[in-house]
Amino acid sequence: MTDAPRPDRIETARLVLRKPRLSDLPALHEVMSRPEAMRYWTRPAHDDIGETLDFLKSMAASGPTESDDFIIEYQGRAIGKAGAWRLPEVGFLLHPDHWGKGMAREAMEAVIRHLFRHHDLPRLVAEADPRNAASLGLLARLGFRETHRAERTLQWGEEWCDSVYLALERSDWPQG
Repeated sequence: MTDAPRPDRIETARLVLRKPRLSDLPALHEVMSRPEAMRYWTRPAHDDIGETLDFLKSMAASGPTESDDFIIEYQGRAIGKAGAWRLPEVGFLLHPDHWGKGMAREAMEAVIRHLFRHHDLPRLVAEADPRNAASLGLLARLGFRETHRAERTLQWGEEWCDSVYLALERSDWPQG
């Protein structure tokens, strides 16, 4: 961990990760209104842009000791989010048009490096639906290991979902 101020912007080879702005609303709603993008999120797709506005405002209003979350920008357009919505829990959401291109991994590698550099955290944690093979695969490639499972942890519409819990120890993060 460094004493340097936390950056509000992280640049990778293809992406810019930055703090949210109200101008992200249309692009973020385009992601959050997609049922396939929201399938394993904490709630179904946003029917109303007001739901996305509430999400965006809460993301922007979170304090630096509780959250460190970023909008993922590609070619000048918001395409998702990645970060710690509640430290030390990380998560990510990406527009389906960008799935399978390594962008979630690129964003999460940058986020993990940032979180370990700027927060005194012994580990990061994540939660995923056990049916979400793509997210579980990405988390495994990033070094996360399953710690436990639980049944009926979230009601998504009318359906009960289970959870897989994972952790990445600081000492296991190869990029230090």
